[in-house]
Amino acid sequence: MLLLDLSAAFDTVDHEILLKRLNTRFGISGKALKWFNSYLSDRLQFVSINDFSSEALQLDCGVPQGSVLGPLLYLLYTSPVADILRQHKMSFHLYADDTQLYIPFSCNDNLSLNDSMKLIESCLSDINTWMTTNKLKLNQDKTELLFFSSKYSPQKILPSLQFGSEIIKPSTHARNIGVIFDTHLTMARHINNICKSSFYHLRNIAKIRKFISFQTTETLVHSFVSSKLDNCNSLLLGLPNKLLEKLQFVQNAAAKVITLYRKQEHVTPILINLHWLPIKSRIEYKTLLLTFKALHGLSPVYIQDLISRYKPKRNLRSSSQLLLTAQSYYLESYGHRSFSVAAP
Repeated sequence: MLLLDLSAAFDTVDHEILLKRLNTRFGISGKALKWFNSYLSDRLQFVSINDFSSEALQLDCGVPQGSVLGPLLYLLYTSPVADILRQHKMSFHLYADDTQLYIPFSCNDNLSLNDSMKLIESCLSDINTWMTTNKLKLNQDKTELLFFSSKYSPQKILPSLQFGSEIIKPSTHARNIGVIFDTHLTMARHINNICKSSFYHLRNIAKIRKFISFQTTETLVHSFVSSKLDNCNSLLLGLPNKLLEKLQFVQNAAAKVITLYRKQEHVTPILINLHWLPIKSRIEYKTLLLTFKALHGLSPVYIQDLISRYKPKRNLRSSSQLLLTAQSYYLESYGHRSFSVAAP
């Protein structure tokens, strides 16, 4: 997997190129195109602190950040990148200015690995050329390269990636849209990072707990702790209990901070009173929610494609029920964790 990083992506969008692309690629014309032109032009930027403001400067490029249209216009602007990736037969995901591309290869076949690296380098070269032409800049220093493999596979020396004048060496871990991925997908580093950050906030909340109300404490805990426990937690499905227990300790501590219970108190009644599901159940609930959305067309297409409805060859009583086809898998340590297996 290669995680590309762009320098000041939203701020360097060229208005003239964007308007031309909206017209030629997406068929936006007439009053609608004039509306976009009006929206982008004659914008000023200044800094305001208390009653003092800096001099206003004209914005000749960029899309407004923090707006609803900002990410959408950026995606329309960079849509040709997907064409380049498809030409090179790369798998990819695009999320605003985060671009991740990946390609499978055989661990036992050096030729397969070398071919994959050459394909990535060729693809990167074309993307970099397109970015330069469209006044965007790939940040070579912050681009991350990860090789994923089973921890039981024989380890081998992995090659670096030639990117322009830079050499990108393989990383042991990288942050990808808020989640830390490691080379064996154990998620241990991600969980340890959640625990460290959560306990930091819990200690600060505990210091002022006696001065604030129950409702205020609960709001703080949900903002600084529960949000971390729930963010992308479906990726933790099927992990060993040893790892999930670390997150359960965080939740237990948060519950006791809110309710002012002592450390020695049994936590299960506290969680029931707060109407909090335990960590393992929260993960299962998120997976069920994603499955429901995938079945009813409420999730991205790439998630919907991972599951398929079960169609019996003959009429059975179960034919009227909503069932999914159970997927087979090969790797015991990883297969059951995949969404296509876990969802059914």
